[in-house]
Amino acid sequence: MFKLTDNELTVKDFIGLRKSAGWGGSPENQVEAGLNASLYTVSAICDDKVVGMGRLVGDGFMICYIQDVIVLPEFQGAGIGRAIVEKLIAYVNNNGLPNTNIAVGLFAAKGKEDFYRKLSFYARPNENRGAGMEMIIKVGHRI
Repeated sequence: MFKLTDNELTVKDFIGLRKSAGWGGSPENQVEAGLNASLYTVSAICDDKVVGMGRLVGDGFMICYIQDVIVLPEFQGAGIGRAIVEKLIAYVNNNGLPNTNIAVGLFAAKGKEDFYRKLSFYARPNENRGAGMEMIIKVGHRI
């Protein structure tokens, strides 16, 4: 059994979960600044151990992005990832301006697209939208 907590994700747990997923590391001060700037974070806890996380970034009124959804491999398949994403979506729905539309975007990890499709996300490109794109900036270097 697991429980979800709001806005209690620590730098240590964030870094540990990212490492478990094989994602690159970031300096602790960068992680701390990023967590502090997040709109909302969700942690999944099982037996006093953080086993999953997700966070929401954006302006909270027109656009939000779901970021860093990770569940430790040994806890996957138990509904934790789904519960995290549903809680992030509920935050958007409960905190946006009434009678407005808010776009919720994400970049799915390779092979996880079907997980998000089951939660009503659609793939891009499609007949109405172009492909998602990104740029990585090395801060302090000339472009």
